[in-house]
Amino acid sequence: MRARVTNGGATKTRRILTTLVAALTFTIAVPAAASAAPSSGWNDWSCKPSATHPEPVVLVHGLGGNATTNWFYHAPKLENAGYCVYSLTYGATVLGGQLFGGLASMRKSAVELGAFVDRVRASTGADKVDIVGHSEGTTMPAYYLKFEGGAEKVKHFVGFGSNFKGTSLNGLSGLAKAVLSLPGIDLLADGVCGACREYLAPSDFLDDLARGGVSVAGPAYTSIVSRHDRVVTPYTSGVLNEPGATDIVLQNRCGADVSGHLSQAIDPNVTGLILKALDPEGAPAPKCVPFFAPL
Repeated sequence: MRARVTNGGATKTRRILTTLVAALTFTIAVPAAASAAPSSGWNDWSCKPSATHPEPVVLVHGLGGNATTNWFYHAPKLENAGYCVYSLTYGATVLGGQLFGGLASMRKSAVELGAFVDRVRASTGADKVDIVGHSEGTTMPAYYLKFEGGAEKVKHFVGFGSNFKGTSLNGLSGLAKAVLSLPGIDLLADGVCGACREYLAPSDFLDDLARGGVSVAGPAYTSIVSRHDRVVTPYTSGVLNEPGATDIVLQNRCGADVSGHLSQAIDPNVTGLILKALDPEGAPAPKCVPFFAPL
């Protein structure tokens, strides 16, 4: 006998899901939306890459972020180092629009990223770009490289707060799965936060990404993770451990770095590692400075 779902029950279900998604978005989004200025020094569509840095850099935000909030710290550093730098807001849904991106299915967002990469290539005349991503900005681009033809268009792929295997949300994944399995919730979940469902292993998305290895031939992969990450749990979900990929645990390079997940977006040690990954020969050796921001 099928259980009846009353209007009141459906309303409660929607409230539970909305609360869950809002909490997840708040946890992952960089909490600077109110104070961050519009992008300055990047997203300059008249920029032409130099001979020193011939690949423009495409910045890909995390779940709940957008083109500005996730990059107000790292983007100017990259621009000052001589790169043409671009960022996009992808994965908009009815929940967050352009303010909180990354909520749509990562399969759909990978197509958006592909179109943006092609726009950057056309504008700059560059054959390839570099991609730098945070959190979902590592997972979704990995799918783009593997399944949407991105491998031939990207030279370096650098991720921090990386996540390629999903997250247990510090033990909350069971609750999230229970909410998402309630009757009548499928359409709502996909329309509000398809990426949330895809992150909760096991999922078809994560299975597809992992099958045969996450990385593909062509781009140079660098993945930066922190032992203090409490959003991507375990933090080893961001460790590729695949041929041709470089995995960096922040605390192995800088023992005085107590960066969590969000704070990697404002971590000067992460900046140094990004610059070195993009330009192994020309960038200075990353300096280690004490950094305490465990969020």
